Amino acid sequence: MKILITGGTGFIGQTLCPTLLAAGHALTVLSRSPDKVITLFDNRVTPLNTLQALEDSDHFDAIINLAGAPIFGGRWTDKRKQILIHSRIDITQELVKFIARSKIKPNVFLSGSAIGFYGDQGDKTVDEFSPGHDDFGHQLCTEWENEAEKAKQYGVRVCLLRTGLVVGKKGGFLQKMIPSFKLGLGGPLGSGMQWMSWIHIQDHVGICLALINNAEFNGKFNLTAPNPVTNKNFTRTLADLLNRPAFLSVPAWVLRLMLGEMSALLLGGQRVIPKRMQGAGFQFKFPELKAALHDVLKS
Repeated sequence: MKILITGGTGFIGQTLCPTLLAAGHALTVLSRSPDKVITLFDNRVTPLNTLQALEDSDHFDAIINLAGAPIFGGRWTDKRKQILIHSRIDITQELVKFIARSKIKPNVFLSGSAIGFYGDQGDKTVDEFSPGHDDFGHQLCTEWENEAEKAKQYGVRVCLLRTGLVVGKKGGFLQKMIPSFKLGLGGPLGSGMQWMSWIHIQDHVGICLALINNAEFNGKFNLTAPNPVTNKNFTRTLADLLNRPAFLSVPAWVLRLMLGEMSALLLGGQRVIPKRMQGAGFQFKFPELKAALHDVLKS
């Protein structure tokens, strides 16, 4: 297949792109830093710095949209919120405009979203059919998904990737946690009872490939492992694998004072189940947290 990818130089993209290349696909990666694309992928992909450079006759069998400013990139000021919104909405709108003008439409459009769609759900188990709790994360994901779904009017199959916390070797939230845990300074956040829905990056990539290749898949999908854990369980498992203690908890009021509204990401939680992928028989390589963390830490 010929595949167009946004966010290909990011954390997930750096694992997804080599996997697609190994499967024989031809990749075009949209990036504001074409030199980085060439450096990362050894001239095996075509860099693209703007969608406007594409002709109406350019054709891609699939488009994968992973672009977006990091959600943990700073306190959620009004300015930061606008950055989070525009970095997701604008590129999605541009991709749909390209689809609209392209003479041959792609077969499938995979577009990023997040389990933040569900908001803080407490201990309730949620799946793709559960409603969201109205907060900034829910509003952001809803607008993001709505823009992506506009591609359906052009006969394109749309899959929305509601991604959980991605565990991997090349970055992500885990790499920010490891240094303090190695120093014995790790511990639960707030009560530690909030749920964390995570996924190993290999399973995330595996689901993306399944969605591309199976013409029956469309709509919303939770990209999470089938066994979410509490924050306390997560920190204890990570600390045990590092042979370090994990008793220095951070009080909720401190996080609220430091992070403001963004603290909801750390103190709230979603107990998310990948019901649709499980129902389709997808086999997770890392369904349990301990094995997933061990795989990452061994390198």
